[in-house]
This record gives sequence, structure tokens and C-alpha cells, in this order.
Amino acid sequence: MIADLDLAPIGNSAISALVDRGGRFVWACAPRIDSDPVFSNLLAGGDPASPDAEGLWSVDVVQMARTRQAYLRNTPILRTEITDSSGGAVEITDFAPRFRLYGRGYRPKSFVRLIRPLAGAPRIVIRLRPTIDWGAGRAPATSGSNHIRYDCANLVLRLTSNAPISHVLEERTFRLEETIALFLGPDEPFQGEVLSTASSMLEDTTAYWREWVRTLAVPLEWQEAVIRAAITLKLCTYEETGAIVAALTTSIPESPASGRNWDYRYCWIRDAYYVVQALNRLGAVDILESYLGYLRNIVDESAGGHIQPVYGVGYETALSERIVDTLPGYRGMGPVRVGNQAHEHIQHDVYGQIVLSNVQAFFDERLLRPATHDDFEALERVAERAFNLFDQPDAGPWELRTRAAVHTYSAAMCWAACDRLGNAAEKLGLAGRARFWNNRAAVIRAAIEERAWNAQAGHFTATFGGDELDASLTQLVDLRFLESDDPRNRGTLKAIDAHLRRGSNLLRYDRADDFGTPETAFNFCTFWFIEGLHRIGETGEARRLFEEMLSRRNHAGLLSEDVSLSDGTLWGNYPQTYSLVGLINCAVLLSRPWSSVR
Repeated sequence: MIADLDLAPIGNSAISALVDRGGRFVWACAPRIDSDPVFSNLLAGGDPASPDAEGLWSVDVVQMARTRQAYLRNTPILRTEITDSSGGAVEITDFAPRFRLYGRGYRPKSFVRLIRPLAGAPRIVIRLRPTIDWGAGRAPATSGSNHIRYDCANLVLRLTSNAPISHVLEERTFRLEETIALFLGPDEPFQGEVLSTASSMLEDTTAYWREWVRTLAVPLEWQEAVIRAAITLKLCTYEETGAIVAALTTSIPESPASGRNWDYRYCWIRDAYYVVQALNRLGAVDILESYLGYLRNIVDESAGGHIQPVYGVGYETALSERIVDTLPGYRGMGPVRVGNQAHEHIQHDVYGQIVLSNVQAFFDERLLRPATHDDFEALERVAERAFNLFDQPDAGPWELRTRAAVHTYSAAMCWAACDRLGNAAEKLGLAGRARFWNNRAAVIRAAIEERAWNAQAGHFTATFGGDELDASLTQLVDLRFLESDDPRNRGTLKAIDAHLRRGSNLLRYDRADDFGTPETAFNFCTFWFIEGLHRIGETGEARRLFEEMLSRRNHAGLLSEDVSLSDGTLWGNYPQTYSLVGLINCAVLLSRPWSSVR
């Protein structure tokens, strides 16, 4: 068995794990999402089913014959059923507790596994093998009467169970004759009887997630896909600060042996903007409110100066990129990178995304903390940066590492910063400031229309004065810079179709970059293209392509960053928030209205 991305995430917005189809934890970082992985097998390069595999937590059934796996409806609670060759069957229920306790949110950095016999007398082995120092070795273990302590790199984990502890310590094969509870969390005494308490946690966690899903305004069609995407986006939030990470993993290559292996366990301003935009369309304002708190801290710290494209989940500015040699990488395709050089980049689009994320707070009466005059003044400093930098070179939305240009997407985002701040000023009754920012938006618009429009080719270009295309030009309509029926939009979309489309997929760009020519399609860009087709009236083709994208999801209903052009294999970090955002946006746009069935 070779590692793949057919993985199901569980979590509670404080901690998360990826579970393979055999019920093995193969990836989890603790105590934070950007910490040393305690389960590192995903990047170990070998077979997770091997008896010698490290960095995992498995429940192996002797003479295993088949498995099946699915989430409990409208939750991130995972149920894996394993059947042996004699008909014996085991049910494993995995989750991270999440519910209200004593009037506040309870989301411990803990995992719960409930192992229940379903049929016959299955024999099992529990292998709990956390690692330290990026897979360099197994975490040392000590034990007590009903617990085991694992001294991991950044924390001590404690396993509490009603099973004999020696069964786990010695990885002993034993008959499963009653339900076993395993609680793995911080090194604190477990309060209560473990099986009944874990079972109660399961009920409360199920109720929490189903109540949250009930608040979503989902489209009529593709509801299951949208709900699964929304739940997973919530798992990609770090609620302690409000940060939203781009993915739960690092170093899954964008294409085989490409070297395009990046660490996505951080909060990109751009990615987070698209996440809150998509969830706003479903009415999930809780994530928006948390993220706005995160942004306010970033804006305050910048004091009107430079804002990075990416930060740590605890507002960290230094995300120094390094390569670790203790793990060979996904399918042996290193390098394994920790940190991301993008924190050093100049990317001017972030100023627009900050304003766009915040502007709803000036209008939305549902929010617990509506935006204030002080917030407006802080955003004015951000928009001032946008105006001063819109026509200056940057790394662009695709974070090119060795060359800079004036990117049309970045300029359009700077235009949006000034335009939307004018809207906020009007809402606050600040007519003079509204005129000021509308005038500045007009200056940027004129520059984009003059310097990014190629009249001879009949399309906008990716850079000022250039002739190349990239998929981000589809966003000019989403930003309301262009109307969908503007001939310039139709010309640009037609050119993108001709140059960047590969079958049913869309490339980000087709020119060579620091690592050569891209070999896989970027899923988010394909969703952008689907939106563009729908907006110019090509809804039939848009729906066909959308259904094809849905068919590429794994068994958990999720997507990674990229897809192989040849065989549809998922590549890139996982689960990718960009891809799930695209799924939600397209479903909302393309679905038949509820009025068609009511």
C-alpha cells in the first residue's frame, strides 16, 4: 500500500488529524497546527500498513479483509468499520471533542477513539507510535496504572483508556470483547470514568456540529458536498486567535517529484479572505468574526506600514523556511519544508483583501462586534498603502520567487480596497472620506484600464504592459471591476480558455517559473473558470465542468490543491481551503433556487 491523499480530517478548530481508509492516524501536529507532527507517517515515504511504520496510531485487525469509512452525518466525526476474513467486525469512531461546557466553548487539544466489536470475536493490535523532531525518533513513553505518557517535542501527551495499558505499551494482540475508549490529550488527569465520559463527549460533539450545520444557508443542489466543505473549512481555523490556515499539511508536492513542496500550515491573508467570502455566502458569520479579530491584531501591529502576505496562527511574522532531512517526504518525494519564504514577499493584493474582509462588519447587524469609526481609521492606513503601491512590482498571487512585476490582480485588489472603503465611509456618514476614497479608486481603475488592457490581443494581461495571461484575471468580475457582459471580460475569458485550459482543467499560468512549467492543474482556478462561464451565460458547460470537479473528490468528499492532468490524481497540500471555497462558490452560483421546489 502506498500513501495517498484519500484521507479524512477530524478536528475541533484547536487540533486536527488526518485518518486513512484503514483507520490510521497518519498526520497530526500538536500542540498547534504548525508544530512538529506527533503523527508524521504521511511524510515517511513508506507503507502505513507495514508493521514497522512509525508516526501513526493504528487499530489493526488480524486477517483484515475489508474496510469502509464515512463521516457521521453533518459532522467531522469519522466511523471506520473493519471486517476480518472470518466475518468479525470492528467499529472505530474518531473525533476531537467540541461542545459547550460550563458556559464556554470546550475544544481540548485531544483525540478520542471508541473501538467497538460489531460481530464475532475480532482480534486487534493497537499501535500508538508518536514521533519527535520531525520523525527522527519515537516519543519516549512512561506509564501509570491506566495511562501512558508520551514525551513529544513540544508537549507531553497522555493516553487514558479502560483497556489494559500493557496491551498498548506492548502492542499485544487481543480479542476485542467490549468497547474500548482511548483519550489522547495533554498530560492532565482524566476526569471521570473514561468510557462513559468519552461516549458522552461523542454525543455532545455530534450535537454541536449538527447545530452549527443547521445555521448554514445551503443551496438546494449539492448540499452534502457543500456541508462537508464548510465543516472542513471550519477545521482549518485556529479559533484561539481566529487564524485560518491554507491547509493542514506541509510538503505534499504539487506534482510528482517536482520540488514544489510547500508548508501551508499558516494564515495567508489572501486565502483567508476567500474562505470568509465563501462562508459568508452560507451565512457562517462565526468564522468571519473570529478572523476579523485576527486581522485587527495584524493591522495594529503593522501601524500603517508593510503587511506580509502570510503570518503564523499566533500572529508570528518570522516563518523562516528550512528543509528537514529526517523525513523522506510524501511517497519519498522530498524535500520536507518547514516554514514558508512567502513571509518575506511583497504582495500588494493583501491590502485589498484586508479591507474586503472587514467591510461587511460596517453593514452586518448580526455581528456581536460591528465595525467602528476607529476600525475605519485603521483601514484607511491600509488603503493608503494600497493606493501608494498599486503600480509597484510584487511577487503576485502565485508568489513567484525570483522575479517581480506589476500584477493586474494585485492592482485590482488595491482598487477594491479604495472602492470598498468608500462604501464604509458612506455607511458611517463620512461623505468627505467617501469622495476621497472613490476618487482614489478612480485613479487606480484608469491605470489598470490603460496599462493592463491589450487592445491588439483583445484581453487583459496578467501584468502591466505584458502579454501573458493567468487565471487570476477571472477575478475582475468577482471584484466588480468589470461587469460579466463587458466585452473585455468576454475577450479575457475566451483567451484564458484558449491558452490555459487543459481539457476540463485550468492552469494558473502556462509559462515556466522557478521550477519549470506547471504539470498539474490548480483546482481553485478551475472553479474560477466555471464561475466565469456561468456569468457569461454558459451555464450548461459550467454545470458539466462542476460535476466533473465533484467527481474528483476523495472518499471524504474533499480536494487537495492540484490535480493531475493525465489521471486525475490529487496532488498538493490537503485539504486545500482554496479548493473547498471554489466548490462552495460554484454550488451557490449554479444551484437551482429553493423556490423551484417549495
